[in-house]
Amino acid sequence: MADNKYDYDYDDDRYDDYGDNDVDGAVKRSLRGYRVVIILLTIILAGISALYFNINRQQQRDYELLKVDRDSIQSNLSSLITEYDSLKFTNDTIAARLVEANEMMEQLKRERRWNYAKIKEYEKEVGTLRSVMRNYLKQIDSLNNLNKKLVAENVSYRKEISTARLRADVAEEKASEVENKVRQGAVLRTRSISMTALNANDKEVSRISKAATLRVDFAITPNELAAPGHRKVYLCIKSPDGYLLTSESMPTFEFQGMNIGYSAVREVDYQNQDVEVSIYYRGSGFTEGNYSIELYTDGNLIGSGSVSMR
Repeated sequence: MADNKYDYDYDDDRYDDYGDNDVDGAVKRSLRGYRVVIILLTIILAGISALYFNINRQQQRDYELLKVDRDSIQSNLSSLITEYDSLKFTNDTIAARLVEANEMMEQLKRERRWNYAKIKEYEKEVGTLRSVMRNYLKQIDSLNNLNKKLVAENVSYRKEISTARLRADVAEEKASEVENKVRQGAVLRTRSISMTALNANDKEVSRISKAATLRVDFAITPNELAAPGHRKVYLCIKSPDGYLLTSESMPTFEFQGMNIGYSAVREVDYQNQDVEVSIYYRGSGFTEGNYSIELYTDGNLIGSGSVSMR
């Protein structure tokens, strides 16, 4: 055999056993390699599964925490909106803050992707709004306290003003009373009123039916409260039948807001001394009876009397 370099006998059984053993060993080694690879792959898959499970569980925890934080932010923001809205006075800054809070609430509702950075951002903005709210509440509380103080002071001032007005009214009333008393005290008074019948020659007659003139005599008494000076004294004589004796022109003077007719008038120079005065009334047709006499000056009745004439 030319090709059998080493003179092997291929039909020899010894050589067959050696070949089979070599193949079996290789197969066994391959199987062991596969087993190692399978084991390694199993370990790797198990590690990956465990890592995925842990990551998923952590993400779930993080999501739950983020959800809690988000709900907390929404709750705080809703509370802030209610507080801002409850401020019952107009203020541009507060109105702007309320708009800002409402816009943030709408943004929170639309937000789908959450992370800690956004949570911190929203928490910071909510904290800013809360801080501003506290400052406004402090200002409002301070203004309320100031308003209460002002109201209390106003009430006190009103009481003082009311008391002062009452005192002023009382003082004015007393002053008015004093003024009235002084005015009344300053009124001139008369005494010794009498009336005499005179004929055409100004001679006294015993019968009034013969008289052409009636002379009324009286005296003005001194009064230190009365101012000295010239005064007009008005004489009113009423006949027994109650008619005023007056001239055809029927002159009048003012007394207590009314115009009153008079019989005669005379100007008297009063100097705080006793003054004797006579006033004449000229007429005719006088009858017997009681004649009433009234004397006026400075808008006051200064004397009156009744005289019986025959």
